[in-house]
Parts: sequence; structure tokens; C-alpha cells
Amino acid sequence: MRELTGAGERQVAAIAARHGVGQEAALVLLHALAAGGGTMAQFSHPDLGGMGQWSQGGMVMVGDMFNQALKARVDALCRDLAAVLRGAEAVFTEAAAPADVQGRWWPGELGSPAASGTQNGMGYALFPAARRLAVRQEGRVRLFDTGEHRISGVSQQQGSGQVLAFSGDRGEVRLEGLREVGGDKVPAPAFGLAPSPGQGPSLGPAPAEASPAASAGGDPILLIRRLAELHRQGVLTEAEFQAKKTELLGRL
Repeated sequence: MRELTGAGERQVAAIAARHGVGQEAALVLLHALAAGGGTMAQFSHPDLGGMGQWSQGGMVMVGDMFNQALKARVDALCRDLAAVLRGAEAVFTEAAAPADVQGRWWPGELGSPAASGTQNGMGYALFPAARRLAVRQEGRVRLFDTGEHRISGVSQQQGSGQVLAFSGDRGEVRLEGLREVGGDKVPAPAFGLAPSPGQGPSLGPAPAEASPAASAGGDPILLIRRLAELHRQGVLTEAEFQAKKTELLGRL
């Protein structure tokens, strides 16, 4: 973690004491806020209810989800610490390196994101001015047009699997509801899905070394289940999923 200036240490200690939490918990929140551009934070600390999220505008989620007093405390802590980051006094001993120096993975022409982080194993970077959302998963970068949505934070997801959704002025915003406008090409998954340029994967021919079942077309039900999983992850659009599902059901 980056070192605090003397003024930064005094301010963090005062805020921690004011809200009745340990200084270490306040530091975890401060660094999480710095990583989120001062408008959002993803954190994990026992004093804060374990894993949690906060975004400017009032979205607060903590591991102890029914503890309203804890939510209020975390919200107040984040607001006070965000104000410190925006203050005139330097909080850290060295200025943060530009985002494109700190392992930037999104297209350089988008500039610096208003918010970035990782949720459910997927990286994201938000660019409100350009109306773009960059998402990284397993080495692949995809770009989405956020349109008129004003995204303010990451939505908490229930259940297993890699799902990425955001909270906005119109409610929850899911990847499958956004138009994909670009990104990297990726190799086809092992079960025969091949990507098209600028689009999500589509069902393609099985490779020559595929198993006998795959070379014979595979089990349609199994393929539908795999396609459904890709659709749930946001890799396939609703239209692509339904088209392939209809095609596979025709084999039965």
C-alpha cells in the first residue's frame, strides 16, 4: 500500500475514531476509494462486515447484509474518506501513477476511467464521457456502449458463476442489455464456439481433433446448456442464444 503523508495519517485517524472503527479498517477503505477514483470502493475487512462495496450516491453493501447500522457506518466512513481524497492536502507521499502506467488493459484512446475494479473474477473500467464500458475476462477485452445509462456502481450478484452487473439511474444494468461495440478476438472454446469479428461467439464446425461425439454434432441438450451458461455470463446476446437454441432443438 502507498504511504500516507503526516496530514493523511492524522485525518484517517480522526475519521476512524469519529466512526468507532480501527485505523486499519479506515486505511483499507481509503485505498479502495483511491483505486475507485474516489467514487466507489470494493473492500474486505472484519470491522466492515467482511467483503463489501460502496459507490457515491448511497449504494452500500456489506457481508452482514441485514446490519443497517453497519451499512450506515460504512457509508459515512466512505463519504468522509472520499472528501479527504478530494481535499487540498496531499494524502499520499507520492502522487498516483497515471492509470495507463498502472497495468492499463483498456484501449488507450478512452483515457482514464472514472471507475475500475474487479467483480466476480471480471475486470471492468467505466468511461462515462465516452459512454463506454470495458470488460476483461480471461485475457479478452470487450467494449460496450452504455448509451443513456448513468452507471454509478457495481451491483452485488447472488449465486455462483461469473456475472457482471452495474447499478445505474434506471436500475440494474447487465452486460447482455448493452450493445457490444468492439474488443479483442479470442480463440473458440473447446466445445466448438467460434467468435465472429466484433460479435459474440457463434456455433462453428468442430475441429478435426474433436471427439467422435463432437464430430457427429454433439448432444444438442448438452450444447444448449453450454450456450445458456455463455448467455448468462454475457458472452452471448439474447438474440444469439435464442437463434442457436432453436437450431439445436431442431435436431431433436
